[in-house]
Amino acid sequence: MKLYYSPGACSLADHIALIESGLAFETEQVDLKSKTTASSKDYTTINPKGYVPALALDDSGVLTENIAILSYIADKAGKLMPIGDLGRFRTLEALAYISTELHKGFKPFFMPGSSEEEKSAAKETLTKRLSLFEQALASQQFVLGDGFTVADCYLFVMLFWAKTKVGLDIAPSLSAYYDRLVARDSVAKALADEGLG
Repeated sequence: MKLYYSPGACSLADHIALIESGLAFETEQVDLKSKTTASSKDYTTINPKGYVPALALDDSGVLTENIAILSYIADKAGKLMPIGDLGRFRTLEALAYISTELHKGFKPFFMPGSSEEEKSAAKETLTKRLSLFEQALASQQFVLGDGFTVADCYLFVMLFWAKTKVGLDIAPSLSAYYDRLVARDSVAKALADEGLG
């Protein structure tokens, strides 16, 4: 497998999950402005959407979108999803919320020309939406309980953006969770591999 990524982009979640999974993989950096890979390929021939992540599978084509890629990694590794009747669906529920309610909420901070008013409104919305995890993480170690899952990989990236790109004040339980994850081997390695350590 090969993960196409851009340093610090949402593909960081997949990078963390792949390291955590123990599966064999390689990475290739993508310049999102020029849509060119580190090996000088036209990235749009790999992912016509033109953004990361993309996961080239050994013999089954290319997967895109974090929910799909993270679910695939968890399935392939046989871990990173909680066990139980609703474990898989609770994970998908968390991934969907992170993707649609948090990830998209950062758009004003990455779009040239966004006004200060738009950024201020986005900070307020993100703070409200993060409060769902704030409550859960006040009483448990990870998003879905005691076990690290792909939902933690994705939430980490949202908190990374909140702290490093937006300067958003996050609640103590989220800050403690972030600090725990930064110290986790897989997270530290992915950050270092992407030049973010």
